[in-house]
Amino acid sequence: MGIVDDLLGRRSGRIGPAAFFGIGVSLFALKFLLDRAVATIGFGRGWSVLNYLIPNEVYSLPSLPPAERPFYLTMVALALPFVWIGIVVTLRRLRDARLPNSLVGLFFVPAVNMLFFAALSVVPTARAKHQDEEAPLDVLPATNQDVGDLPYGRDARPAGSSFFDSIMPRSNLGSAFFATFATAALAVGATFLGAKVMRDYGWGLFIGMPFFVGMTSAILHGYRTPRTFGQCVRIALGTCVLSAALMIGVAIEGAGCLIMLMPLALPIAALGAACGYSIQARPERGYGEMNTLWATSLMLPAMIVGEASMPRGAPAVFAVTTVVEVDAPPEKVWPNVIEFGEITTPPEMIFRAGVAYPLRARIDGRGVGAVRYCEFSTGAFVEPIDTWNEPRLLKFTVTHNPPPMREWSPWSIRPPHLDNFLVSHGGQFALTPLPGGRTRLAGTTWYEHRMWPQTYWRWWSDFLIHRIHSRVLEHVKRLSQNRE
Repeated sequence: MGIVDDLLGRRSGRIGPAAFFGIGVSLFALKFLLDRAVATIGFGRGWSVLNYLIPNEVYSLPSLPPAERPFYLTMVALALPFVWIGIVVTLRRLRDARLPNSLVGLFFVPAVNMLFFAALSVVPTARAKHQDEEAPLDVLPATNQDVGDLPYGRDARPAGSSFFDSIMPRSNLGSAFFATFATAALAVGATFLGAKVMRDYGWGLFIGMPFFVGMTSAILHGYRTPRTFGQCVRIALGTCVLSAALMIGVAIEGAGCLIMLMPLALPIAALGAACGYSIQARPERGYGEMNTLWATSLMLPAMIVGEASMPRGAPAVFAVTTVVEVDAPPEKVWPNVIEFGEITTPPEMIFRAGVAYPLRARIDGRGVGAVRYCEFSTGAFVEPIDTWNEPRLLKFTVTHNPPPMREWSPWSIRPPHLDNFLVSHGGQFALTPLPGGRTRLAGTTWYEHRMWPQTYWRWWSDFLIHRIHSRVLEHVKRLSQNRE
């Protein structure tokens, strides 16, 4: 009944850190052996431990090719008992450490769950009496004295690690500065490892690191005096911003990529801050917090290195289509599609921020085999023509991609994500005649990117490609309507 009680939210059963770690490793080993046997024997597919480092971003089974569905359905079915047991074990570990049961939600967050596992493997058992062991109300001593606000969760800590005692500032402001700068330095180091050394922009860097930043800064700030939830969140968000500024200052990254990352990083850092707050504000506090920091500090680079070391298949190819209607027939629009002069419209703010934008286009030759050059602010796309159906369809491949942006930075930098992390495979212009001598002009780009989570970064890349399309199509529209 204990497992059923756990799933129903009842308080029963606890697991200490050592037992939690042992159970977690054993379950992982058992699941890996089972998954590998089913994948290799049942489906003739390879399976590696590193498969668990990169989550599958397939959210809809109907969107899978029919041949792939049996495999994924089988793997999901195999995972369900382990998910159930994992939830139960995590709940009992949280209860043992007197942490909120709501933190069990981190079990399902990719990359974050590995750091969460490392943290729970070292957070000590709470020594205070558990709620279901507390004395009944009728035996509590009576008092008529007004005790005022209780200092629960605000009292000073007992003596702990001599190393941290010697370096940790005692003032609130000093503690905030130390927590912010120390954590930001670790974040810069992790980014250097992931981006410069491993040349990988994945889940560990974009999901695991912001969570680590939030949790670590909250725990450090609460080393001497437990902090409120609001203080923990503010220190986490401030550390994220400082980390970004340091990355620009030491020429690891430019402002453009970091600005696009912030809508993802800040909420995850706040989630990490919530976890850090729960750890540092427990009723019974020990110095397992420092062990938590050491464990997660080692786990984060292990995640980054492991993910980068895993061979990945070809990334998904996405398509973006933008449409305008032109008050001119296809025969008049076609010449302005295959080549056009300088686009005189001032670039939008997103382009002034460094994103590459189109300037002009020229073509060498006519028909299939001709080569079109679409010149951008960062260089030219080379586009051999493979379909020439005048005046209906122009389709081409892309054999050379210029950098997708120029990073904002006081230094001359070229982050790895500017090389082959966003690649156009091809494009087309489709011209459809409409009543009244008008034309529906649709521009399509097929591209891939190598930044994870792909779902998040696809939102940005689709948005930017739409803006690029619009700049070209509106220019073609003006030319075709003789308004320029």
